[in-house]
Amino acid sequence: MIPFDFEYYNPNTIQTAVDLYQHLQERGKRPLYYAGGTEIITFARANSIQPGAVIDLKSIPECNVLAMQKDMLIIGACVTLSALSGANPFPLLSAAAQGVADQTARNKITLGGNISGKIHYREAVLPLLLANSRMVTAGTHGIRVTSIHQVFNQQLRLAGGEFIVQVQIDRDYISLPFAYFKKREIGHVGYPLVTLAALRMNDEIRTAYSGVCAFPFRSAEIDEALNDSSLPLEARIELAISHLPAPLLDNVEGSPAYREFVLKQTMADAVHRLERR
Repeated sequence: MIPFDFEYYNPNTIQTAVDLYQHLQERGKRPLYYAGGTEIITFARANSIQPGAVIDLKSIPECNVLAMQKDMLIIGACVTLSALSGANPFPLLSAAAQGVADQTARNKITLGGNISGKIHYREAVLPLLLANSRMVTAGTHGIRVTSIHQVFNQQLRLAGGEFIVQVQIDRDYISLPFAYFKKREIGHVGYPLVTLAALRMNDEIRTAYSGVCAFPFRSAEIDEALNDSSLPLEARIELAISHLPAPLLDNVEGSPAYREFVLKQTMADAVHRLERR
């Protein structure tokens, strides 16, 4: 149960949602956009957030698209992770979606919600970073299409009142050889120590990571090190580790030293799998 009252709105057009947000903000309602809502509900129950209004985006048709249009895969922000993995339009993204939480939660968690979340992991963003995806967003400026690398830096960074409408992925990326690893301390339960997503394109491996640092990331310097065939693999991995963008996480899942050990193993697994293809 959420221990406070709030107003609920269910617009069916992008413009109505944007106008509502602006109106509610002017009234001091601290509105939040709502897609799957799992994180909002969790934080609200813990009194970590207290929005005076929520704007549900699930009735907006553009936010529910899942289709190939010409040479572009279009995925609406309100498509659930279960629907995404079931349709399997981009196998690496499907693998990432299937690794999030459990089936019951994935029936609610949306692609847009996972990307926008505040927890460390947000694994669904990793394939989008590797595929140089484009984000379609809407706000008071109108609708814009932007490279994911311009709006995602440790977390999604949008203007006030702006929300994700869709993600666009070029067809060329969706059938590339890939690897996906999610390493936990014990079995298939709990948060991961390391999640690694990788694609091979033009004989080079691209990698992205979650659970390693306090945010998901892709690093050109790490990829350059892992692709340096003049070095033995162990040296390539040591060099790659030196380019981590932040300290290794230290939490109940594992210490930095143990996480580094697992990360090195996982990097080696990814290189072995993709270099053989």
